[in-house]
Amino acid sequence: MPQIISACRAGFSSRHRRNMTMRFMIIRKADQATEAGVMPSQELINAMMKYNEEMIQAGVMLDGVGLQPSAKGMRVSFADGKPVVTDGPFAEAKELIAGFTMIEVKSREEALEWVKRWPAIDAGGKVQLELRQVFEAEDFGAEMADAVRKQETNLRERATH
Repeated sequence: MPQIISACRAGFSSRHRRNMTMRFMIIRKADQATEAGVMPSQELINAMMKYNEEMIQAGVMLDGVGLQPSAKGMRVSFADGKPVVTDGPFAEAKELIAGFTMIEVKSREEALEWVKRWPAIDAGGKVQLELRQVFEAEDFGAEMADAVRKQETNLRERATH
């Protein structure tokens, strides 16, 4: 289900350090309908917009996007250091993703609470979501945290300009 929103990404790194928050990715797993390119109903679009708006108003949503079916994608694997490109579609829909939402929260429990609020009508009530925590600079050790953070900030600034 495409999540028709892209929230402001700027400033999340500095906010993370100040508030001791953590980032999570909510992964919407693909299914037969998303892989077939079936567009969401207006009812589902409205429900997702309401959900996204609630997250934005709570200050937790960083980004969210839906992905085109794997038939429009490519997979790149490396054999002996050389890229091998395989055009989609890919066989196992249950192992693919249809979209994701990035959130920044104070705890794993808060992240899980947001996932539980996902619109129940998605995929006819049978949507599968995965919640994954994002690595932060601090996860690489105190001695690397400052260097990683500076490099990350520099790259983000260059990417957004």
